[in-house]
Amino acid sequence: ISAANGRKGVELVETESPDVVILDIGLPDMDGYQVLKEIRHFSDVPVLMLTVRGEDTDIAKGLELGADDYITKPFSHIELIARVQAVLRRTQGLAVTDEDRPFTAGKLSVDFARNEVMLQGQPVKLTSTERKLLYNLIRNEGRILSHESLLAKVWGDTYVDARDLLRVHIQHLRQKLQDNTESPGIIVTEHGIGYKFVRPGGI
Repeated sequence: ISAANGRKGVELVETESPDVVILDIGLPDMDGYQVLKEIRHFSDVPVLMLTVRGEDTDIAKGLELGADDYITKPFSHIELIARVQAVLRRTQGLAVTDEDRPFTAGKLSVDFARNEVMLQGQPVKLTSTERKLLYNLIRNEGRILSHESLLAKVWGDTYVDARDLLRVHIQHLRQKLQDNTESPGIIVTEHGIGYKFVRPGGI
């Protein structure tokens, strides 16, 4: 399905529940950022943003608003299909095992089997990519995961150099979890290396 403008696109996402959304920033009635904001009010569908090559501000803004990935113009159909397939692979349901019991760390409670994240008893709405990122951090609690390792686990081997992509998603995840990086928080930055998850008071 496709939409010629942003308003129709939002309506189609709400009524048709697509598996993935390919969203152009330049739309006639409302820009892609506003469309993404509205979609994120009711859906965590994976979103692939189309941007102009070299526009880093476009990329950063889209990721901060909840986009899962981006592709720059011009691009080939083969590249687009590969990106869509990669997004779908990493946003599929997590391969939860019997070891993945509900997890509690201070005010944060996570149940990956039920796709539930709670903060002080209130639900936290995460995108599929953010859930997968949090899952990998929690599964490796107390251990430093390198930038390359996290990128490979969450986005795939072709993304191991995309540190800015990881940084923006970590920042967004911290904001949603109200994680104060000055405390330090539960998601700890190991400068020049990567990140690790620690329980409050466990550093």
